[in-house]
Amino acid sequence: MPTGTETQPAASSQTLRQRRVNPQATTLDKHSEEMVPRVTQETMSDGIAVEKEEFLLHQVKSDARTGGSNGSHSRNGDVLIGVNRTDNNISSNRRDDDDDDGDEIIVETSLSEPLLPPTERLREEIDESETVIPEEGSLLIAAQVFLPFLIAGFGTVGAGLVLDIVQHWPVYKEVTEVFILVPALLGLKGNLEMTLASRLSTAANVGNMDVKKEQWKMIEGNMALTQCQAIVVGFLASLAAVIFGWIPDGEFNIHHVLLLCASSLVTASLASGILGSIMVAVILFSKKCNINPDNVATPIAASLGDLITLALLSWISKLLFQAIGKDHWLAPSIIVLFLLLTPIWAYLSHHNKYTHDVLYSGWTPVITAMVISSVGGLVLDIAIRQYAGVAVFSPVINGVGGNLVAVQSSRLSTSLHKHLPMGSLPADRKGTCKNPFRVFFAKDQHSRSARVLFLMVIPGQMIFLYFISYVKAGHTSITLRVTAMYLIVAMLQVGFLLAIADWLVHLLWLRKKDPDNFSIPYLTAIGDLLGTSLLALGFYITWLLGDRDSDVGD
Repeated sequence: MPTGTETQPAASSQTLRQRRVNPQATTLDKHSEEMVPRVTQETMSDGIAVEKEEFLLHQVKSDARTGGSNGSHSRNGDVLIGVNRTDNNISSNRRDDDDDDGDEIIVETSLSEPLLPPTERLREEIDESETVIPEEGSLLIAAQVFLPFLIAGFGTVGAGLVLDIVQHWPVYKEVTEVFILVPALLGLKGNLEMTLASRLSTAANVGNMDVKKEQWKMIEGNMALTQCQAIVVGFLASLAAVIFGWIPDGEFNIHHVLLLCASSLVTASLASGILGSIMVAVILFSKKCNINPDNVATPIAASLGDLITLALLSWISKLLFQAIGKDHWLAPSIIVLFLLLTPIWAYLSHHNKYTHDVLYSGWTPVITAMVISSVGGLVLDIAIRQYAGVAVFSPVINGVGGNLVAVQSSRLSTSLHKHLPMGSLPADRKGTCKNPFRVFFAKDQHSRSARVLFLMVIPGQMIFLYFISYVKAGHTSITLRVTAMYLIVAMLQVGFLLAIADWLVHLLWLRKKDPDNFSIPYLTAIGDLLGTSLLALGFYITWLLGDRDSDVGD
């Protein structure tokens, strides 16, 4: 019977190394591995002394089992994955008998042949056993993206129709700073919900959501984090709207300030909760159906995002506007309530291992994106005063551009997480800034997806334009000149955004910042500012060329 006395391995001229891997062992978490060597001496039944060096892998499920005729076993969740055996008298027959163990794979090498560290050997075994997934073709990308893209597009069309209607409401005419809030709050879907979708999509693709308990812990932490960020960003967006509204007019009304702050807080929190729940459901469903969440999650995040956010903002601001002079306590009470909830969400995020770091490092992109979107809101406020037709098109062009670039950013981030350590770039990439021509016309999978997404602009926007024309919405006739202007603006916006995404994602990765947390807020905010500015310029050019029927739709 073997004895378990620990000793130092003796030198031997005929040392054999055996590698044992249990095929039934649970998949291992690479970040929680701990290799512990253990040297023992066993006395076999025939009196031959055998020395073994066993490497134990800790922090594995306690039900993982290893079998073996040589007495190897697991205790307290330890899995035997490597054995170095020294035996001066072992015979080839003994080794052949050991190979009869059906639960273990034994590979023998000479002492002079170098072996990888035990963790590397195990990873090599796991990697070799995994099925190689081929790269997605253009048709597959288009098939998975186009339907969510259309759904998201019609959501932005709905937001445009709502904005086209509510711009005539008394609250929008009296408190024009609400227009400045629109891009900032609509941008929350890029700052928070699309970022949430990108994080969870990456986690699903790399296998971090395979364990149910960890999956729900990750979801709970991320939902609490988005609530905390939504309240803070909503509050700051209202302050930015007050400042940007005060600059051109020089007027300050405390009732308008309270209305903007309360409306922004309620809208940001409710919209974030609703959209976050939808995102979780979409990613879990995609994972179950073997659909790449990167292709569908971010477009669906925006499908109802703009519509829900704009409807909530308009409804709440209308109620608070009607309460001015009657219920003075309403707006201040709402502000105090949501500010008191913020520490609770922050506490939950702080004590969740999946969101602890993001809680402290994820503010810069979110707040910067909010400021950029607020500048876009100032442009929208000025543009609507001059060209009422901008209202119906602005959410559409900004939403479509943000959806497409979010898909590309999420795909780039997932690819980097899968294949490279943070801080390094692909071998074929000399720097972060890539030739714009190669962004679209190289032969790699990311150029292929960039081409597919760019080519979706024309058919998608044509469908949305036809729908807007069919329902007779907007304040301008959709003539051939307006159609050409709109399509050119849309293609310029998406082309710039895809090129910027390719540079920004790799730059963040090189600087060891997770693109899932940083890239999408910047990209969607830049898309809002770029789209609104180009659209205002386009309407100015068409006005100069003779299309001046701004009274259409009144």
